[in-house]
Amino acid sequence: MLIYNTTYNIDQNDARNFVIWMHDFYIPQVTEHGTLKNPRMTRILSHKEESTECFSVQWEVEDTRALHHWHVAQNVSLQAEMMKLFKDKVVAFSTLMEVIE
Repeated sequence: MLIYNTTYNIDQNDARNFVIWMHDFYIPQVTEHGTLKNPRMTRILSHKEESTECFSVQWEVEDTRALHHWHVAQNVSLQAEMMKLFKDKVVAFSTLMEVIE
């Protein structure tokens, strides 16, 4: 099992709208696709910069092949939509982690 985490740093003035967009649009769209499961969105409290908010969205994904398929099929267009709405006020980076049992 893998965890796909994306960390978002967003201008504080746009943070509320970003959270609403994530909950009302992004997370439901990704969930509907069915490849990424069990979403969890958190606010990052450490490493906070003045005038920005940080959030993390985590998903469970079966393997890297499934993640690549999702990325090509859906993520590219979702990221374009996010950039259209929030422009340069959001910066994101993703991390892929393996669950160690």
